[in-house]
Amino acid sequence: MESISPTHRSALIASFKHEALHLEMRDNYGGDRPWFDRWLAGDRDGVKEDMKPWCDQVRAGVATGKVYRRLCVVSEPLSEYQRWSHELNDLKVEAGEDLRWVPRRLVSTVPLPGNDFWLFDSETVTFGLFDGEDMRTDILLSRDPEVVQFCLDAFARLWKLSIPHHEYPLK
Repeated sequence: MESISPTHRSALIASFKHEALHLEMRDNYGGDRPWFDRWLAGDRDGVKEDMKPWCDQVRAGVATGKVYRRLCVVSEPLSEYQRWSHELNDLKVEAGEDLRWVPRRLVSTVPLPGNDFWLFDSETVTFGLFDGEDMRTDILLSRDPEVVQFCLDAFARLWKLSIPHHEYPLK
């Protein structure tokens, strides 16, 4: 695996051809802290405006036939961070992402990679590595067919357990 920059990963997200799969398994992401703090302070509109570039990118991709699927593995009851994330994910779903939730209690027997990932066109995977303060420390890229297949299999198994975004009960 090779370490890549956030810019390189962003380019992969922007340039995939058919399908991007994203698996999130953390209950908090420290890099989102400024937006989360604004939301906690009541700034819903400003935070939603910050989501516009992502939502525009998804809309444009979906219009050309691209598929975006995201799974969020979460502890229950949800953390305040995940409640915020759920609200923002409404915008992602409206833009065209197929976003689903998986309660962590359902995944104990599912073989999972050790880190969150993006998987592009069933051929390239990037893993996000985080420290103990929930801050991303590295992004690793692999095109190894066995690694890609492992991530595809994990995603497929989780997808079967998942709850569509608008059906997921906030707990």
